[in-house]
Amino acid sequence: MTTAKPKPDTEPKRRNRAVGLADALSGALDPVLKKRGFASRDILTHWSAIAPSPYNGVAMPDKLSWPRGERSAEGATLYLRCAPGHALAIAHEGQNIAAAINRYFGYVLVGAVRLSAEPFTPHSGAKDKSLSQPSQSIRAKVGASVDTVDDEGLREALRALGHALSGRPEQKNR
Repeated sequence: MTTAKPKPDTEPKRRNRAVGLADALSGALDPVLKKRGFASRDILTHWSAIAPSPYNGVAMPDKLSWPRGERSAEGATLYLRCAPGHALAIAHEGQNIAAAINRYFGYVLVGAVRLSAEPFTPHSGAKDKSLSQPSQSIRAKVGASVDTVDDEGLREALRALGHALSGRPEQKNR
């Protein structure tokens, strides 16, 4: 009598927990980023903190081009997409942008900055932060709770905080 080997599960492994969108998409994005020369998403996700102002709002990294066959060459060439009208300034300030990137990472990552021919859409990932006005009942409730505060500046700050918190969706305790 022979025993048959159990068949391996062909269904994908289920995760019994909530997974963030970045974690779920990391497997799909990493090969695309590697084709563009990026080893990780850090330079893209932290661009607003890395790049000096005003270039963090008018330019974004397009690709990193590493030198081939040169062992003594340090750093890659970073190609930036830029908003129309800012190309000359970015070309002129390229070394300062490269220095800011290298300072952020702590080593020479970027040796030169060039302009990409790809079009730039400013604030494509920015969210619309339209503030809704609280209802009259919420204003009265918040106003009644902060009226006992003596300091006028603190009272106004608490009132603004109360109004801002009233606009947030309620979250259940976890």
